[in-house]
Amino acid sequence: MEDPRKIAGFNVLARIGEGARSTLYAVHDTKSRQLWTLKHVLRNNDKDQRFIAQVEREYAIGSKLDHPALRCMHKLLKHRKLLRVDGVSLLMEFIDGTSLDQQLPRTYADATEIFVQVADALLHMHEKGFVHADLKPTNILITDQSQVKVIDLGQACPVGTVKKRIQGTPGYMAPEQARREAIDERTDIFNFGATLYWVLVREVIPTMMPPAHGDELVPHKVDEENVEPPTPPHECNPRVPKALSELVVDCVAFDRDDRPESMQDVLGRLRNTIG
Repeated sequence: MEDPRKIAGFNVLARIGEGARSTLYAVHDTKSRQLWTLKHVLRNNDKDQRFIAQVEREYAIGSKLDHPALRCMHKLLKHRKLLRVDGVSLLMEFIDGTSLDQQLPRTYADATEIFVQVADALLHMHEKGFVHADLKPTNILITDQSQVKVIDLGQACPVGTVKKRIQGTPGYMAPEQARREAIDERTDIFNFGATLYWVLVREVIPTMMPPAHGDELVPHKVDEENVEPPTPPHECNPRVPKALSELVVDCVAFDRDDRPESMQDVLGRLRNTIG
């Protein structure tokens, strides 16, 4: 199917991504001459309602946030047909950047600087009462000016939410997400640690999740009492600063009570590794 030339009065310049029944476009407002990113979801059947609702929640949360390292949400547009919402478009900040998995930091100092910005963005979310719940390398963009932008609030939710479905990304998902338990700030801390581990080691940590099966995720049957922690990054590569390695291992503790208590603690330890 060809991409539309216009959506809600905006000129479509290019398709730039897909996911969760949504399509991302770079669009142009001819009046203001401004570029935007537009997330577009259409209802093709009754099952698509939950994806429309997900975009509506993403806007409801994102519009309450204001941080330079979080993508800005501008407007939610509803498309109606016969008085029914037939689709939604989320107008967001256009970011000229590359995802972290495609633009790896050159030094450990650079990696630390990037994750200081990520941690500060997540701390802002936590202070507003929300968690991201799906941090991973593809959800971190880096601009040419080394500005970090955390994107995709599609799984974001209020602190303490118990989700009906298992949601997250295998290799980065916290155990409580796989068990469908309450999600809190320490869930983001696990996702954060798993993402930083991948950047340092180029491997994902062992988690409870197998590859995706259709639209649903199901947990592994694992002996949780005997889960082995990942090899500390500095043991995989002696060049990784030990303090940074120890922080990562603490963040991905299987028991959330063994993780740092808050993102403020994580941020403080990160800054200490810079000196």
